[in-house]
Amino acid sequence: MYSFADRLTPETYHALARAVYAEMALAGITAVGEFHYVHHAPGGTPYADPNAMGEALIAAAAEAGIRITLLDTAYLSSGFGQPPNAHQLRFSDGSAEAWAERCSVLKERDHARIGAAIHSVRAVPADQLATVARWAEERRAPLHVHLSEQTAENEACLEVHGCTPTQLLALHGVLGPRTTGVHNTHLTAEDISLIGGSGTGTCMCPTTERDLADGIGPAVALQNEGSPLSLGSDSHAVIDLLEEARAMELNERLRTRTRGHWTAAALLRAASADGHAALGWDDAGTLEPGARADFATIALDSVRTAGPLPRLGAETAVFAASAADVSHTVVGGRHVVRDGVHTLVPDVPKALADAVEALRG
Repeated sequence: MYSFADRLTPETYHALARAVYAEMALAGITAVGEFHYVHHAPGGTPYADPNAMGEALIAAAAEAGIRITLLDTAYLSSGFGQPPNAHQLRFSDGSAEAWAERCSVLKERDHARIGAAIHSVRAVPADQLATVARWAEERRAPLHVHLSEQTAENEACLEVHGCTPTQLLALHGVLGPRTTGVHNTHLTAEDISLIGGSGTGTCMCPTTERDLADGIGPAVALQNEGSPLSLGSDSHAVIDLLEEARAMELNERLRTRTRGHWTAAALLRAASADGHAALGWDDAGTLEPGARADFATIALDSVRTAGPLPRLGAETAVFAASAADVSHTVVGGRHVVRDGVHTLVPDVPKALADAVEALRG
């Protein structure tokens, strides 16, 4: 990962993001929450425009025809009490105050909103967590944080601070209804109560969590305590929200050896309306007057989806279909994908291949 990140420039970042966002549109995704922390040139020197990398992502989303919430990420240390390593220098602004100053220059657009992210409790010193939370609170912006993704993070936090990552975030005012914990995998009963009781959201990323062998988070318990569930891809191991929705249910079945934790409708809501809300787009994700005209259609005549009755379309989508079955994607009334073909990026596989090859050098 670092070898690729070291080679990124605003131009190659833009090309890669444009291709990935076009792939997301092909999968029926209409808005991306970009956990953006490659801010500066290698070595940490700011570009002439200190937000050149973020602007590249905003432009890429526009060209791919989807909306973006740029979750500009504070990333200040390589671990508890450790400075950034040589590769991470381009991620760091030096302090949360400097991060906030740079972020404050970013402007929202019709297709773009600006949010904040704390990479993790190991990457932002405890005494600077409140600065990031305050920046988001003052702007009523979404705030995301990778939370308890791995047991090693929990163990290190307990050793340094004497509390879990969730407890540390609560102590510094990070939790709340506009905050989303990404993963929320290794939690204590108290952690679950703190997250749910504060209305903090949970973004499950099942394909990434299994790809990295991180574990299965307590999604049912979190939801029962009041944490809204949404779905994401995080590492982009797979770009398929239908697979993420299916995986959340199937993971819970494996863990509990019981079936039927969520209906297909509830899983689709986590992949749509609740995902949009977690990114600050409260007016998207539902088909109703006054909402943005965002929707995707799924073919019910592929080898994966043929057979079930049309009235079981939601169940077919979640438990049988894949991103390959998305035939149309409409974003804000604009037909971005038609009959499985992107209308703005004509050859998405080639765009992806060219962007990756450029980073290989």
